[in-house]
Amino acid sequence: MFKKFLEYIAEKFANMKVLDKYLLKQVTVMFLMGVFVFSTIIFASDTFITLIKQISQFGIPFKVALIMVLLNLPSVIVLSIPMGVLLSTVMVLNRLSLSSEITVMRACGIGLNRIAKPIFAFAIVMALSTFFINESVAPIMTKQSKDLALWALGQKNIPEGKQNFVFKEIGEGGYLKRLFYVGKCEKKTLYNVTVLDNSKADTIQVLQAREGKTSPKGWVFKKGAMYTVADKGNVLNTTLFDNSVVKFGLDLSKELNKNLAGEMNFIELSKFLLLNDITPEDRRAYTVQLFDKLALPMATLVFVLIGVPLAITPPRVRYNRGFLFSILIIFVFYVLRALAISFGNAGSIPPAISAWLPDAILASWGAWLYYRKVYTIT
Repeated sequence: MFKKFLEYIAEKFANMKVLDKYLLKQVTVMFLMGVFVFSTIIFASDTFITLIKQISQFGIPFKVALIMVLLNLPSVIVLSIPMGVLLSTVMVLNRLSLSSEITVMRACGIGLNRIAKPIFAFAIVMALSTFFINESVAPIMTKQSKDLALWALGQKNIPEGKQNFVFKEIGEGGYLKRLFYVGKCEKKTLYNVTVLDNSKADTIQVLQAREGKTSPKGWVFKKGAMYTVADKGNVLNTTLFDNSVVKFGLDLSKELNKNLAGEMNFIELSKFLLLNDITPEDRRAYTVQLFDKLALPMATLVFVLIGVPLAITPPRVRYNRGFLFSILIIFVFYVLRALAISFGNAGSIPPAISAWLPDAILASWGAWLYYRKVYTIT
């Protein structure tokens, strides 16, 4: 389906008029530059800080952390596309206005609606692309990044290639929390494992297994037994198992659910909200993110609606103010978005209003400016 859509776009582009091709070529070049610049800024300000934190605080290897950064690239691009569309719209039209090309077009009977037509068409394509990336690519990559992080956290204490070794986990206050004895370790798999778990009060758990290894869900042990021993030495319980998942140390379930909405598309998240019993706070947060999956791509069209009239420079202004307008509009939009999402998560406003409020505010402002610019010659 996506291939047919691209073929349809290519056919339409081949049949376009010279004016449309001229505008689209300039908008596309500026758009690619804008996406690159904004993606770089997001990476430098947020992603690489997270990378350094993961390396220093959690001991994740640099190569693994770098792969995690690359896996988060689709999520960054989703945020950068609306910014890039706004920047390209304002910069291109502002330059045409300063060079009097917009004035010449309007004098020849080409109205602002006709000039903006290919730009709105470009924005629609980018909005659909944003939705496609956010629905199909970003969730998969986000989940792989999370699984890779949890795998790395679980692997950091496994000494590859050693035999008959012990490693321990110390709790707060310096007491022995857990003691691991391993017969040998090959290919990140532990053999002949014995675990002494002293983390629970008044009891000690002893686990013995032939094999053990880490996974995103916890430690996976095969063919073993678990004994629960009281302080007095008597055995309270004995459990035999073929496969058992035990969570030692880091609560991996919380880490897995930390960005759960980002790992699902719109349909999957809708089913999750319908079929799962979750806390009211989590339900509000997930519902806000559900509506935001639609509101964020729509922001691309909103940016064009508000960017077109602001880009048309009055005759008395002889400098390019397009970049300044772009940064200002982006700043206002994402501040409104952050505030609205915070109020939605807190329950102050309904989730749907929380997600769509920034789009609605800027769309109303943009529609008013566009109406004045179209029907008033400046």
